[in-house]
Parts: sequence; structure tokens; C-alpha cells
Amino acid sequence: MRNRFDRELVSLNEQLTQMGQLCETAIENATKALQDGDMEKAKLVIEKDAEIDQSERDIERLCLKLLLQQQPVARDLRQISAALKMITDMERIGDQTSDIAEIIISAKISETTDFPKIGEMSREAQRMVSDSVSAYVNRDMELAGRVEANDDVVDLLFESVKKELIERIAQSSGRDLTSAQHAIDVIMVAKYLERIADHATNIAE
Repeated sequence: MRNRFDRELVSLNEQLTQMGQLCETAIENATKALQDGDMEKAKLVIEKDAEIDQSERDIERLCLKLLLQQQPVARDLRQISAALKMITDMERIGDQTSDIAEIIISAKISETTDFPKIGEMSREAQRMVSDSVSAYVNRDMELAGRVEANDDVVDLLFESVKKELIERIAQSSGRDLTSAQHAIDVIMVAKYLERIADHATNIAE
């Protein structure tokens, strides 16, 4: 019985890793869409969000099966409860990446014409998601600590982008409503990236 339980715990880690990879790919495609103004990449992010949602449901079912059909000890319970919390954060990462893609499509935002720091935020968030899942699977406390520290990097980038956008809006003085709306769209993208980094930090914690 225990051997079967251990095999299913291995399967749980594998599915968590796969879900994390789906999130990484979504952020990577959103980053490319930002870099190149690639609308097809942005559309792909939206389409793939359903896969992340399905992964959440599959992992949740496996966790409940492990809890109800087996007799997990305290260490196992901690692992399973952590997995249930992680998939909630990863599902939100998928949603927020999809939201970014929708803004890219509707507002035609691109890193080259807007803010290089947006692209930097996106790449940092992608790395944080990857590292947080790896830290869980490999029980790597040092890597988890680095993810938490990197959250400060994303926060500083966000504050820098926000400051520049506020200055742009102030300079328009309401005369150029199109530019002001565009600035608002860009700051929404930055805010979603900041939230993705927060979710990666939750996983690391």
C-alpha cells in the first residue's frame, strides 16, 4: 500500500512540474508578444489557459484521492496540502498571463515601443515561477529563498515603470487621451506581472 502511495506522490510532483511548465510557457509567449508585438503569440497564451485550468482540476483530484484513499502521515499531509495551495497560485498565474495577452492584443503594446523594463519584469517573473516549482519538487530551501528575494527585484521594476507612466500621463495634461489610455494599459500589464511574481513567492514560501 505504501509503495503505491509513494508512486502516486511521485506522480503528483510530475504533474505539478508539468503545470509549472505550462505557466512558464504562457509567460514566455506573453514576453515574446511584448518584445515583438506578436499578436499570434498573445492569442496562443489565451488559448492555452484552458490547459492550465485542466491541470489544476487533475492535480486537485489526485490530492483528494491521496487524502481519502490512503493513510498519509504528517509529512505526507504537509506535501499534499502544499500542492493544493500551489495549484491555486499557478491557476491564478495562468489567468493573469491570459489577461496580459488580452491587453497586448487590444492595446497593441510592445516592449520596443514602450518600456524595456516591462520585458525585464516578464522574464524575471517567468524565472521565479520555474524556480519556485523546482524548489518544491527538489526540497531546495536555498532556491526557494532566492525566489523570495527576487520578488523585491520585480517590485522595484514595477515602481520604476509606474513612476515613468505617471510622468507621461502628467505631461499629457489630459490633452492626449489616447496616450493616457495607452499608459493605463501598460501599467495594468506591469501590475499583472507583479502579481505573478507574488504567486511565485507564495509557492516558494
